[in-house]
Amino acid sequence: MSDIETRPATDETIFIPISAEERERERALRERFAGFWNNATGELRATYDSFISASPLVEGVTLEAVDASCVRGWWIRPERARSRRAILFLHGGGYGLGSASAYRGFVSQIVARTNIPALVIDYPLAPEATLPAASNAALDAWRWLISSGFEQIAIVGDSAGGGLTLVTLAQLARKPHGAAPVAGVVFSPWTDLAFTGASMTDPAVVDPLIGYDYLQDCARNYLGGAAASDPLASPLYGELGGLPPLLIQVGTDERLLDDSRQYAALARQAGVAVALEIWDGMHHVFQLDVAYLASSRAALDRAAGFLRDAFDRA
Repeated sequence: MSDIETRPATDETIFIPISAEERERERALRERFAGFWNNATGELRATYDSFISASPLVEGVTLEAVDASCVRGWWIRPERARSRRAILFLHGGGYGLGSASAYRGFVSQIVARTNIPALVIDYPLAPEATLPAASNAALDAWRWLISSGFEQIAIVGDSAGGGLTLVTLAQLARKPHGAAPVAGVVFSPWTDLAFTGASMTDPAVVDPLIGYDYLQDCARNYLGGAAASDPLASPLYGELGGLPPLLIQVGTDERLLDDSRQYAALARQAGVAVALEIWDGMHHVFQLDVAYLASSRAALDRAAGFLRDAFDRA
């Protein structure tokens, strides 16, 4: 993987190929996915958390539960960190699944690579809570970090949390709350709940983890009667000017591929510096699978480099 270990450049689209050996590891991993989901029993939220929790916790990080009046979640902290810097992490799960606790291992991978503490939050889930409950919770967490003395903050998220990251960055660009975000990093973001991207229904796209019907159901539950083009749900339709530098990573083998492509194109038209990385043969949020894939580790190394550079420039 040495040919892809350099840091990403902004305002660039990079297609990252994989080796034959990596493709075989990806094939074997997909068999593990199929076995896990085919044999899954019990409540779906618990099953999803078990799946996400397979991303290993890095040794040396510390975990601290947060249960404040306006924010719940977990701090994941490195052994040494510069004060006044933080990452706000917004988890995925189609707005109806996922928890801060389940994502601690994955977030620890980012924390260890950046040496920057991260707050991963719980936000209200659909269908019990609908738009704009999740975006309100993200803004509350941002304000809490600012009130806690953090001056440099980046926002990172995966899948639906990636979409929520972009929504939150757009809201902060229009109505700042303290310091401006230094950067955004999103893994396989869900940017368009109106499903206009061709990859959503393209039979040539083989997504081993999420399907079009599943995403439609998630969208209905989350929107709660709001329009799919509401910018609080679909950042693709929002005002994109004034956003900080962005890194978007996505795989070729996922329904949300065009969500990334379309968003990157519109953000660049609005003057945003966007690095878009398209990873050949990779599945939805492949960065979770650091225990199995060199591509996952390399992608997180690149994301960490992007974040460190953004913090140093801020």
